[in-house]
Amino acid sequence: MKNTIAIILAAGEGTRFNSETPKVLHKILGKMIISRVVEIVDGFDKKIIVVGHKSELVKKSISPVRNGVPQSGISNRVSDKNVVFVEQIVQLGSGDAVKQTEKILKNFTGDLVILSGDVPLLKKETVGKLLSVHKKEKAVATVLTCEVENPSHYGRIIRNADGTVKSIVESKDASDDVKKIKEINSGVYVFSSKELFSALHKIKNDNSKREYYLTDVISILSRQNKKIIAYKIENFREIMGINNRCELAQAENYIREKVLENLMHSGVTIVNPATVYIEETVEIEKDAMIMPSTIIKGRTKIGSGGVIGPFSYIEDSTIDKNVEIRASFVYGAEIADDVKIGPFSHIRKETKIGRHARIGNFSEIKKSAIGENTKVSHLSYIGDSQLGKNINIGAGTITCNYDGKNKHKTEIGDYTFVGSNTNLIAPVKIGKGVLIAAGSTITHNVPDNKLAIARERQVIKKRQD
Repeated sequence: MKNTIAIILAAGEGTRFNSETPKVLHKILGKMIISRVVEIVDGFDKKIIVVGHKSELVKKSISPVRNGVPQSGISNRVSDKNVVFVEQIVQLGSGDAVKQTEKILKNFTGDLVILSGDVPLLKKETVGKLLSVHKKEKAVATVLTCEVENPSHYGRIIRNADGTVKSIVESKDASDDVKKIKEINSGVYVFSSKELFSALHKIKNDNSKREYYLTDVISILSRQNKKIIAYKIENFREIMGINNRCELAQAENYIREKVLENLMHSGVTIVNPATVYIEETVEIEKDAMIMPSTIIKGRTKIGSGGVIGPFSYIEDSTIDKNVEIRASFVYGAEIADDVKIGPFSHIRKETKIGRHARIGNFSEIKKSAIGENTKVSHLSYIGDSQLGKNINIGAGTITCNYDGKNKHKTEIGDYTFVGSNTNLIAPVKIGKGVLIAAGSTITHNVPDNKLAIARERQVIKKRQD
């Protein structure tokens, strides 16, 4: 937004989290709180984040952008070239936190949107309306408010007879009569930059917490007969601050339910939504079915007609149409049409599974390509391998890909049958149409259309009791 800068207050310790991790770095549905707040003010000329407690960790959560390219390999980080950090060395309150930005804003004459780093449910559209009302009314300050039945620890809004805002009284400093007021301060404001910093120099810390409250700016501007208004919203959840892990869980459940509702309205069947966790970044086509106790995360795409779950975990994977994944782990993989996986399969990163393939119970596939119609039905490990089409891998087959220092590749050609309990000592290449006898340990390449047997001859001797 032109001539508008956002200030995000993220310096607090968040003691009620009882955590070594700063509050704003805790995640809601896979995304950090601070990431969600930065997204709310996307499009602003600049975002100033005031940091304090464990500031280096918070700074690392924001990845710089150079030449349009994010410089971090961590997808959860925010990538934003318009973010600037300001440090509040000693946490002396919200007013002091905002005051730390004055040096870099001394020549700025536009509007400042101020919000806390712990209000991740606030809608971008709400901030837009707040700004619009502020400009339309030509106010020097506009406060986002809401009426709630139990105002609890929130500051109360005191209005003048004409409806403008007179002051904001913090809950700890409020009289019994003031505590009866149900209209609360959200901690989200728009200020005229010039007016804000002029008033900040006049605030004092004569309160119960001995802090410099940003809310005192409202009283100062009011006494100067400056126009201060409130923009009241209906949905309290939008302005709910995340102050402890219980509220973190409430916020996550709220967003999770919205994600599931959107998917169901788009044509996805979700059986027992109360047990299903799906992140916002996931894409699922209509007529897919998500069974109970299933988790789907990251940049996952799921095609139509698939059945995922029950008890499955999917992350950062592309899953095409009509795929069935039962009680299995899949991450960083590409799964083609009509594949069946599970139960109890483990599909690891950089794996590609071709059409109509079958990966069965207690099988693990790692960094391998599995061809069309190939079956790894049970109790097998396939790692760093290239398997062709129409292959049958017998139970208990192991590709021995690691020699203690390096990983080596196994290649198996089309139409090969690998007998049960076979060890393939990589690097090794098995040709097309090969039959490997059960119980073999293969250490050398096998040409096309051959039978390979690599085991001791059976010997029967008399028992010595």
